[in-house]
Amino acid sequence: MSVHDELTSAQRCLDDLSRSVGRLEQQLGGGGLEMRRVKADAAHLRESLALLRDAAPATDRPRRPDLVSIPDTPYDNTLWTDSDDEGLGARHRPAP
Repeated sequence: MSVHDELTSAQRCLDDLSRSVGRLEQQLGGGGLEMRRVKADAAHLRESLALLRDAAPATDRPRRPDLVSIPDTPYDNTLWTDSDDEGLGARHRPAP
């Protein structure tokens, strides 16, 4: 299952929980400490799921890395003064 599908499933379950809590509140009354705690916990779950949904990537595709621009200007030649030419051997020796 994708992240979006899992979040949608969790949202449905949370909606069912809220409906059940509402029915319990009607049957038991909403003034008790226990009922207020259950309602507050359900509200916190709803807020947490909304935050999670906002933080989740918009799609399930792998996220492309940010592009790095490469300048068109030539490199500074002093960077290569102490290096050998690759594949050609050292400067002061003949190539193999």
